[in-house]
Formats: sequence, structure tokens, C-alpha cells
Amino acid sequence: MTDDRLTSENKYEQVITIPCYTTDAAFYLKPAAFMDYMQEIAYLAATRLHFGYDELQELHTAWVLSRMHFKFDNPPKWRDTVKLRTWHKGLDGLMFLRDFRMLDMDGKELLTATTSWLVINTETRRLVRSDDILDIVPASTQCPDNAIAESAPKVVIPKTVEKEKVAEHFVTYSDVDIIGHTNNARYMVWAMDCLDYSETSQDQVKEVWINFNKETKPGETVEIFKAKVEEEGNTIYYVEGMVEGKSAFCIKLRF
Repeated sequence: MTDDRLTSENKYEQVITIPCYTTDAAFYLKPAAFMDYMQEIAYLAATRLHFGYDELQELHTAWVLSRMHFKFDNPPKWRDTVKLRTWHKGLDGLMFLRDFRMLDMDGKELLTATTSWLVINTETRRLVRSDDILDIVPASTQCPDNAIAESAPKVVIPKTVEKEKVAEHFVTYSDVDIIGHTNNARYMVWAMDCLDYSETSQDQVKEVWINFNKETKPGETVEIFKAKVEEEGNTIYYVEGMVEGKSAFCIKLRF
């Protein structure tokens, strides 16, 4: 990351040159790497507007992702220099909305995303009511623009679709983030790794929907299930992680 600024529209922007370790064998940015970028720039943008990690820690709280939807039709490649922008759109029920847009240096749109965030108490791990946080997230810091107009939806594997267990993952050091639970991007890594490499290496992910339903922690075993369907000429995969019979995450991928 080489440059950053906060625009007059309350959009936070960074200029990024894509490194090799974030790309796949075809040199394209991986979906999980895009999630890493979104997480970091979200923290930086919130900090610039004084409701970031440190401010919430003073209240024994933290931002956690609840839902994501991103479109990946034209991902950048290794050594491309791009602009990544983010802005928050205020409340939607209990969730705070934040959008993202990645552009090339000529302004061409590459990737778009919308995300929904909750606040948890870091000691009790319980949700904090959104109106308790509003005092430090003033409306004057919002931007009404949409990268994706609709909020990220609920994702479930359709009851008519048969899913199969394909893996188990034991949560350990490499999975855990600064909040002490599995980092959001790791779920995408697990999902992609349980698909057939002959497919994922030939076909690019074009769209992703994710729900984070229950945090997972070190020492837990996550059972991973997948299902494949065809929808309107697109290959769709569902990947769900279960802990003791409860859904921890559910991902829908369109290829």
C-alpha cells in the first residue's frame, strides 16, 4: 500500500500494488486476499473517522463482520496498481453497512462489495445494541453511495439441494485474528480449498455471498459441507461450516 487519503465524500482511498502472494496461478487476485484488503482498509477508514479498533476497545467492544457480498468479474493481476475505496453508509437494522470499490488507475471498475457489520462486547462475546455505538459513529461521517445497492442477504443451502461432508478443519494459530476468533478471510480459504482444483484453476469466481453465523475459536473442529447446483447457466457452490451441529458460516460462490 503506497498512498492513502480521505475524500470530501467521506470515502477512504488507498493505492495498492498487487503482490505475488495475494494471487493465484493465473496471477489474478484471490477472493480471500480481497477480503484481507477490505478488512484492513475498513479498520483504517474507521480509525481516520475516530470509531476504529482503538476507540471501540476503550468501550470493550469490537467490529465483527456479519455478511458480505462482492462481485469479482474483473480482478486485478500481480503487479497491477489499483485504487481501493471504502465508505460507511450508516445503519440497516442492527447492522452497520460499509461498501468497497476497487478501480484501476484510469478509473475502470474492477471489484465491488457491500458488507454488514455488528459490534460485540469483547468480554462477554455478546452483541452490543447499535444505538449504544451511534454516539461515536456520527451521521456526518456517512456516504450514501452504493457499490452494490442491496445489502448483503442471508445465505442458506436450499433444502432441495443435497450437501456432502468434504472436510474437517481444526481451528489453530494461522486462523485466528486480533479479536481471538477465526478471521473472516480464512473461511473463504477453507471454502476454496474444498472445491476441485481442476475447476477453481480453470474458472474464476465471479460473485460471492457470505454469512458469518457463529464465531469459531482455537481448539474447535469445523465440519465443512458443500453442494453444487446449476443456476441460469452458472455453476454455484455452497459451502457451510458446522460446529456441534450449528452453522458457523455459509458461503455461496458463483463461477
